[in-house]
Amino acid sequence: MALIDKSDRFHHWTTEIWKTIAIPLFTCEAVISETCFLLRRTYGGQDAVINLLKAGVIQISFSLSEDLEAVGNLMEKYKSVPMSFADACLVRMSESIAGSTVLTLDRDFRIYRKN
Repeated sequence: MALIDKSDRFHHWTTEIWKTIAIPLFTCEAVISETCFLLRRTYGGQDAVINLLKAGVIQISFSLSEDLEAVGNLMEKYKSVPMSFADACLVRMSESIAGSTVLTLDRDFRIYRKN
């Protein structure tokens, strides 16, 4: 979101990081949904997300049906935080993709641990 929303206080930092990371980036539908919702008032924000997907810059690399139990277990483990569904999917993705790193500004990821 900070990459697309120029008014976001982390926009400049995010654009600098963006230049250094390998494409494609992997995510899940839950994060796309959450991002589009948060960008609903940013002119062209949702279109930018969809265009990144169309261009293959961002790819959906998650199957909830295959990882439903693990996602549920993560949400149960971190229910005191509480862990959102999208966050649980990202943590599960990071467990499944060797050498992966989660790029986020979400402070809860200081608490979450993979595996």
